[in-house]
Amino acid sequence: MAGPVAFFAVFFAYPVAAIVGRGLHTDGVWQFGRFGEVLGRPDILSVLWFTTWQALASTALTLLIALPGAYVFARLDFPGKRLLRAVVTVPFVLPTVVVGSAFLALLGRGGLLDELWGIRLDTTVWAILLAHVFFNYAVVVRTVGGLWSQLDPRQEEAARVLGAGRFAAWRRVTLPALVPSLAAAALMVFLFTFTSFGVVQILGGPSFSTLEVEIYRQTADFLDLPTAAVLTLVQFAAVGAVLAVHAWTVRRRESALRLVDPVRTARPPRGTAQWAMLGGVLATVLVLLLAPLAVLVERSFDTAGGHGLDHYRELGTVDPAGGAFLVAPIEAVWNSLQYALAATAIALAVGGPAAAALTRRAGRLVRGFDALLMLPLGVSAVTVGFGFLITLDEPPLDLRASWILVPLAQALVGVPFVVRTMLPVLRAVDERLREAAAVLGASPLRAWREVDLPLVRRALLVAAGFAFAVSLGEFGATVFIARPDNPTLPVAVARLLGRPGELNYGQAMALSTILMVVCAAALLLLERVRTESTSEEF
Repeated sequence: MAGPVAFFAVFFAYPVAAIVGRGLHTDGVWQFGRFGEVLGRPDILSVLWFTTWQALASTALTLLIALPGAYVFARLDFPGKRLLRAVVTVPFVLPTVVVGSAFLALLGRGGLLDELWGIRLDTTVWAILLAHVFFNYAVVVRTVGGLWSQLDPRQEEAARVLGAGRFAAWRRVTLPALVPSLAAAALMVFLFTFTSFGVVQILGGPSFSTLEVEIYRQTADFLDLPTAAVLTLVQFAAVGAVLAVHAWTVRRRESALRLVDPVRTARPPRGTAQWAMLGGVLATVLVLLLAPLAVLVERSFDTAGGHGLDHYRELGTVDPAGGAFLVAPIEAVWNSLQYALAATAIALAVGGPAAAALTRRAGRLVRGFDALLMLPLGVSAVTVGFGFLITLDEPPLDLRASWILVPLAQALVGVPFVVRTMLPVLRAVDERLREAAAVLGASPLRAWREVDLPLVRRALLVAAGFAFAVSLGEFGATVFIARPDNPTLPVAVARLLGRPGELNYGQAMALSTILMVVCAAALLLLERVRTESTSEEF
């Protein structure tokens, strides 16, 4: 645990504490009285209420829509499965500003629904909820589906032989085994929607605001650091409480499970029900996930003279007037790939040992750290970004001029995904297997290599894919620390969208399309490696 603890202390706790302290400690006096002032304001109370209930509604809706997809990917084998799994994950890495623009094109004035049926959903909570489902569909499919595909189906079949119906067998046998991964997925979705920024800012208009949006407004628009610090601490406390409840309830339900090779559990669809479920999942993916992506692609080719490649050609040129970049925008692609690979390596190096350590029941300290590992997902990215700028600029941690600063910020978001993806599988490994290896003379390291690693290899690769994906699309903290001569793809897209003109907008859509293609290619490669590595016998 020493490595993960040191990493979070230096690159998370220290920057966040520094920026909050600067906001509450002014003129040599602590401004603790601001808590009562801020939390007593009706507008702030309204923000707190909306932040909470929309996160709960988004989580419930995402689970309802995505659980059939988790079943399809875990239990059914059909042509194009690997491609579809990669497509499902692409929305998760897109910058929120891009997704907000795409949903406006679908749901706003002059959008697809407006043109076909005269229906507009922009500036309504339904647009926000649908965009959140769009983002988090892959979290449920890959987190729950990853464990579901390794559960031995013969246990459920035995229950049916003993007289239980299909639903009763699933509810009594499979559902209890899925509780840890369901809780992990629900937790991640809740944290992402609780701290939602870009989606709410673009689709909600002036009517809706989350804590994250309000922190940004107080910091960037009003320069009111004390109010922003109070809201950051409130958000921090709320997320900490949710994580504590999650850690307590899930641990009470943990049990060793019989895990098998996923290749043995997936079969071609049989019967009307399975074919209907597969068709429903494909329809959901088409309408909810592919339609917004198709809008982005179409707009990347939409030029003043018709459809063409003009926007893509302009990505290779440097604006002679200075513009938003010191380099050609296309260089953001290579920058993002390098940063994402480095961030993935850091996330695995930190999250892997943390997940392994958390499988040992070692008291309250370890259980508390289980919850603390998720805090980066619940703390304002604005706070983290500013904290990096004011703390990592002096020896011995003078990193502001170093390229590693961006991967470090991205890894903070990747580590929770590594831990939450690996932990349910690690905890499901029968402890007696490790004990048998120890009796036969294996060292702890060899026992882990010979017993745990073969069983969790798939989860490790899924975790690496998630870490890489979230690193590619991380925007909140990166926008503050990415240098103009080394922008990432999300930062480049945001800067182009923030400049007027059709050419800048077209280039932003072109870069967004490139981001989708790069992510899909990387995820397809991951699926190929995962399939080859897990096709061997256990």
